[in-house]
Amino acid sequence: MTRPVLYLIATAAGPTQHVDDGVRAAQAAGWDTCLLLTPTAATWWAESMVELESLTGHPVRHRYTLPGQSGGLPKADAILVAPLTTTSACKWAAGLTDTVALGIPAEAVHLGVPVVAAPFWSTALGAQPAVGRAVETLREQGVRVVFTEGEPHLPKQGAASKFGWSQALDEVERAVGAGR
Repeated sequence: MTRPVLYLIATAAGPTQHVDDGVRAAQAAGWDTCLLLTPTAATWWAESMVELESLTGHPVRHRYTLPGQSGGLPKADAILVAPLTTTSACKWAAGLTDTVALGIPAEAVHLGVPVVAAPFWSTALGAQPAVGRAVETLREQGVRVVFTEGEPHLPKQGAASKFGWSQALDEVERAVGAGR
């Protein structure tokens, strides 16, 4: 029996330093986990990309492929965008899909793939009016935006190593269950 496929998409927020923990949590929950990173997040893991590919068993995507090229990933049954930054939330909600990490979930939610986003940002950044509008726009499109325990956090108080991977994955399970 094949395991369902989860795309874990990480943007350049503190918990991405621990995205391997997120991959392991998803695998423990029974997901065949594919990892996609924003270009900035990919630079954080540049020296350990082989380790991430070994962990997932798939290429780690961080840029678009050329026309006609395969990205090398199986079709996603669900997508978790975590951690999500305010910048990526605003770009995604505005339809700006200049990175594969934003283009894939932006399209997938309109193709019926369950998409969950788990933000990691400070209350100061989250107070920007565009951020609240972006969250509402994403929810209107069908994205399940879930703030895990401790989020949003006070400025300079984010606990990146304690990000709520399990809580975010629980929401993915609920989203997949609702789609059946």
